[in-house]
Amino acid sequence: MDFIFMLTRDDRTVTDCLHVLDSVRELGITHIGFKDVGVDTATLRRLHEQIRALGATSHLEVVSTGRAEVLDSVRTAVDLGVDWLLGGTRIEETLALLDGTGIRYLPFAGEPTGHPTRLAGTPARIADDCRRAEAAGCAGVDLLAHRATDADPLDLVRAARAATAGRLVVAGSLSTPAEIRALAEVGADAFTVGSAAFAGALRPEAGTLAAQLTAVLEASGGRPRGGPVTGGGGRAAP
Repeated sequence: MDFIFMLTRDDRTVTDCLHVLDSVRELGITHIGFKDVGVDTATLRRLHEQIRALGATSHLEVVSTGRAEVLDSVRTAVDLGVDWLLGGTRIEETLALLDGTGIRYLPFAGEPTGHPTRLAGTPARIADDCRRAEAAGCAGVDLLAHRATDADPLDLVRAARAATAGRLVVAGSLSTPAEIRALAEVGADAFTVGSAAFAGALRPEAGTLAAQLTAVLEASGGRPRGGPVTGGGGRAAP
């Protein structure tokens, strides 16, 4: 299962993202993401260049919900040239903007609201959204399972896994190694962690960000030191 390290806290890219990324480069994390809010476009461009220089796969996650803001985020993804675009629910318009770019798209399943984002939707709604995304040509879905307001998070992951053969990324509010291991058991291909690592939630007795990320890597089955982290069996990983 792939670990996507999000350089974000409370759904905003951290202002010292360039320094943070440099400080954990030796861990060999191969999937790194950010939001298009929190820092300016010039910083995002430098950040993306730095991610590419590390040989990592880049992910931009949309957090806006208004149509104009969502499509602006898509245009930012195209301008930067990221590998994966996560989030948003305007599938057809997003795919039209991504046409010909090679960027793979994972829309949100369910109904995201607010900021930080919460997720409304029953397992049946999640399954329907997964099938709709796959039929439209998306590479999979981005599921805010642990921000669910209407169902148990793992029930949503199970419903999504049964409904799609595409890449299933579980994003948002994971805070313990046990939660990460549970995701692997129910079939997630990848997951994101950002705020919990910056807050020290994964390994409370340790004080450094590197220690938090090492705990995440260990829970996901990756190798925190001694070479790049393995891909871990995601269905549509690069």
